[in-house]
Amino acid sequence: MNNTFFITGTDTGIGKTFVTCILMQFIKSHHKKVIGMKPIAAGVDKTKGETANEDVNLLNYESSLKLKVGEVNTYSFDEPIAPHIAAQKYNIEIDFKKIKTHAATLKSRTDYLLIEGAGGYLVPLGESTSIADLVDELDIPIIVVIGIKLGCINHSLLTIEAILKRRQNIFGWVANILDNNMLEVDANISSLKQRIKQPLIATIPYNSDRKPENLKNYVSWPNDL
Repeated sequence: MNNTFFITGTDTGIGKTFVTCILMQFIKSHHKKVIGMKPIAAGVDKTKGETANEDVNLLNYESSLKLKVGEVNTYSFDEPIAPHIAAQKYNIEIDFKKIKTHAATLKSRTDYLLIEGAGGYLVPLGESTSIADLVDELDIPIIVVIGIKLGCINHSLLTIEAILKRRQNIFGWVANILDNNMLEVDANISSLKQRIKQPLIATIPYNSDRKPENLKNYVSWPNDL
């Protein structure tokens, strides 16, 4: 059985890759194969000898199968800028069907495929397209990563509302605690649980070094793997 999920989030820098790696570790701990894919990535520091985006490398590291960068990252841009600006700069059109073909190939090789988006849910990918449109093309359930920090309730509910308005399927959400000094963390998460009908998959504690090791035990997958 193949299961494919799209990982989006409430913003850039709220830990989509970090959480995706934790979910991948959790899946592997249940003796299932998993591949992480990031079809669109921006930011490759070639002055430091980097040949691929750091997030792409992390997902590839956690994957059950070691794949070529081009297999898991369809579009890569050197500058860490918005994808649609990078694509326009280099006169590239992000082809959703090409991404879907790559995803289908990976899906046939694994039990689970986690596809991480770029930035937040409505990040533009072209003049009239966005991450939301890519999810439409892929037609797969969404896992929403919510960065728990000041303002997270508003950002979260806006994201959830946008997804549901497009009649897309939310599999669940993850609370990723980003601010170690935030007041009433539990109360904020409780407020979100009251307002979001879909299940809370995991509450990831504050992690200063952002390493996903041993955090798989915080995952509570809503269905049997």
